[in-house]
Amino acid sequence: AVQWRAVCLARERLGHASPLLELAFAMQGLGSYAISEHGTDAQRARWLPRVLSGEAVAGFALTEPEAGSDLSGLAATAERDGDAYVLRGHKVLISNAPIGDVFTLFAATAPAGERRRVSAFVVPGDAPGLSRTSTRVLGGHPIGELRLDGVRVPAEDRLGDEGDGMRVALGTLHRFRPTVGAAALGFGQRALDETLAHVSRRRQFGGPLAAQQAVQMGLADMACDLEAARLLVYRCAAQSDAGDADRDAEAKAGSMAKLVATEAAFRVIDRAVQLHGGRGVMHESAVARLYEDVRALRIYEGASDIQKVLIARHLLKGV
Repeated sequence: AVQWRAVCLARERLGHASPLLELAFAMQGLGSYAISEHGTDAQRARWLPRVLSGEAVAGFALTEPEAGSDLSGLAATAERDGDAYVLRGHKVLISNAPIGDVFTLFAATAPAGERRRVSAFVVPGDAPGLSRTSTRVLGGHPIGELRLDGVRVPAEDRLGDEGDGMRVALGTLHRFRPTVGAAALGFGQRALDETLAHVSRRRQFGGPLAAQQAVQMGLADMACDLEAARLLVYRCAAQSDAGDADRDAEAKAGSMAKLVATEAAFRVIDRAVQLHGGRGVMHESAVARLYEDVRALRIYEGASDIQKVLIARHLLKGV
């Protein structure tokens, strides 16, 4: 079983050292988790050792041009054809799209006339009919688009039962949201550490910046923001490890952890840039790079506004 406190610790420490390395670790987990949880023995044996060793790069292909926060707009299709499915559609903003060796990919499956359902598939990156392009984003992460033009996927490469795709997708996102918060903590802590060093050596008005009371107040706010978010993230992870919360309570806690930690990290890094002054907006500055890297965390795996909606829905149940 996955130890979510360990995953959170890993993402926080990697985020402190290198946001790009943290992303590589996270995407391997996100792209392979559904295979681990819902895959057959053959699927696990084929892909998990290669993902673990780094021989194979994994991706999670859910988002589409009209299906981001609103997954009801999912338009990719998987039509059954004998012992295979034929996939058609367009995926966007997919991490590792340009370099992925295997994707957990989601598409609609349903016989004609039946209610539309979503299924999950394990799709090799070199599958005939699959093409990909790169997209430039903040932070320079390997993100891009996938186009599915009659990609044939054997039926045995479906994950779970037909129609289980949304459960697979949302279950994965719910589990990983607190770990996104942990990554944000790593980014924020690095920004605080860089700022403490900067204000201690930078001299203005006859002394170090750290002697200015306004600067000290800013540092205190940064530290409190991070510590409060850290407690929420690790409480959520501990609950998941203990299994002492029901699915709804765990999902609410995960949304809270991601929301609070990513927003706190953004505030901390923004203040770090401010306290660095002109140096804070130079590309070679660590805090400038963190400013770019942290922005996406408030969007991917459920934007902050969506997390608020999800939390409110949980609160209103039974009212």
